[in-house]
Amino acid sequence: MKLDSAISQYIAYRRGNGELYESNGRMLRAFSRSLGPHMTLARVRSAQVNRFLNGEGPVTSNWHAKHQALRGFYRYVISRGYVQSSPLPKAIPKRPPPFVPYIYSRDELKALLCACMTYQKNRSRIDPQMMQTLLVLLYGTGLRVREAIRLTCADVDISSSCLIVRQTKFRKTRLVPFGAEICGALKRHADRRERGALPEQAQTLFFVSRDGRPLCQSTIEDVFGRIRKEAGVRRTDGARYQPRLHDLRHTFAVHRLIAWYREGADVQTWLPVLSTYLGHTYLAATSVYLTMTPVLLDQANRRFQQYAFPESCHD
Repeated sequence: MKLDSAISQYIAYRRGNGELYESNGRMLRAFSRSLGPHMTLARVRSAQVNRFLNGEGPVTSNWHAKHQALRGFYRYVISRGYVQSSPLPKAIPKRPPPFVPYIYSRDELKALLCACMTYQKNRSRIDPQMMQTLLVLLYGTGLRVREAIRLTCADVDISSSCLIVRQTKFRKTRLVPFGAEICGALKRHADRRERGALPEQAQTLFFVSRDGRPLCQSTIEDVFGRIRKEAGVRRTDGARYQPRLHDLRHTFAVHRLIAWYREGADVQTWLPVLSTYLGHTYLAATSVYLTMTPVLLDQANRRFQQYAFPESCHD
């Protein structure tokens, strides 16, 4: 049996069980391409698997992600008798330290929005004002980048201040209400769309390039990298990666939690609301975004002191 056919069958099996299976599916497709279109399951050797897993440079979390995808695939083909054993390595390298998301400060967010208007040296397909609106939306709602660029005109209900985010990471559709500032930014973008004579059909994408073509996530991330450099926002903690576009989602969650602490809200009660707003299936998934920052620790400490030593908090 050809490797590519077995991978297609496995992906269909996982999706048939209700999974999107996009990221792992891409990894398995990449594995198949690395071995060539004529490779059969029986001819896959450990050395070929190791080359795919190791890639170039030091071991990162991506090694473990690829290994997990291949492990599931080989469990499947072995259980069906397509092969007798797995060529995956027996020794698993130690996982690198967990990735720490970057939490943007308010000043850095302002700098990023200003840099949207100055980062371009020459006119390109990506409109600076559209990028600015997109960043406002990502930070103000915590949307995933892919969710934002898939929004259609019909999904953006400015009059009701609400988005319809369809068929997301977990095949769920959710409503995402937004405030007055985001409403104003989206209204201005919609007006620019109209003046630019871009298509306005219900299923037309809300965020598009200057010529009306869909946006690619990798292109948007590349543009953001240039905006970040223009704004002078960078990590100084020795982390391997510089601040990412996806970190706006982390920043949204952390800033929301800090605001609740400062308002004296019952954070434990509001966490399920935040989880639903972010589109998570399980509350535990939301904890990934609640990166502990000095400000967040300070607010948590203040809350604890008010609870444990109320008599000392009246000064």
